Amino acid sequence: MFTHRIYYVWLRNFTVYLTHIKASLVTNVGEPLFYLFAMGYGLGSFIPTIEGMGYIDYIAPGIVVTSVMYSAVFECTFGSFTRMTVQRTYESIISTPITVEELALGEILWGTTKGLISASIVLIVMAVTGVYSPGLSIAPLLVVVLVTGFIFAAAALSFSALAPTYEFFNYFFTLCVAPMFFLSGVFFPVDRLPAMVKFVSEILPATHAVTLARSLFHGSWPVGGWYPAFFLVITGVILGSVAIRLVKRRIIR
Repeated sequence: MFTHRIYYVWLRNFTVYLTHIKASLVTNVGEPLFYLFAMGYGLGSFIPTIEGMGYIDYIAPGIVVTSVMYSAVFECTFGSFTRMTVQRTYESIISTPITVEELALGEILWGTTKGLISASIVLIVMAVTGVYSPGLSIAPLLVVVLVTGFIFAAAALSFSALAPTYEFFNYFFTLCVAPMFFLSGVFFPVDRLPAMVKFVSEILPATHAVTLARSLFHGSWPVGGWYPAFFLVITGVILGSVAIRLVKRRIIR
C-alpha cells in the first residue's frame, strides 16, 4: 500500500541533489539550450517556416520535451542503478517501514522532478529570450512535462532493475532514447517520414508528448489532442507498474 513514506524516498534524493546542484544543472540544462540555439538560430536561418512558424518556434517545444526525457532517464539509470547496487541504498531503505513499492515510486517521482526542474529552467530561458510567451496554457504544458517525466523515469528504472552493469545502459540509450530524440517530431514533421518509420514514431511516447507540448507552447490544444493525452497516461500507468514489479524482483531475492 502506498503511503506518505514515498515522500521520504523523494526527500532523501532531493537532499543529496542539493549537494551537487550546480554540476547537475549544467548537465541537464546546458545540452537542451545548446540544441535550441544552435539548431533554432543557426540551422534555422537556412530553413523556411514549418507549419506556419519559424524554425526556432517549431523546435522549442520539442526541446522542452527532450530535456525532460534526458533528465529523467539519466537520473533513473545511472543514479538509480548506483543506489540500487554500488551504494546499496535500496537495501538500507527497505530495512525501514518503507516498502519496495513505495521505494520504486519515490524513485520515479524523483526522476519526474528532475525532468520538471530541467524543463522549467529551459522555459524560463526561452521566456527571457522571447522564444516563449507564458500564458494560460502554462499549467497544462507543465502537466504534460510531469507525465512525460514520469513515463521516462519509470522506463529508465525498469531498465536499471534489469541491468547487470553500467555498460548495459548503452542498449537503452542507443535503441530506445536516441530514436525518440530523432523520430518524435522535434526537428521535423513526423508525417514527412517514410511509412514504416512513421509507424514506429507514432508508437513512441515522446512523439505524443511533443505533439501536445507544441500546441500548448503556442497557446492552443491540438486537434485530436485527447488521443495523445490518453496514450501518455496509459503508458505511464503501465511503465510505472512494470518498474515497481522489476525493482521488487531485483532487490528481494
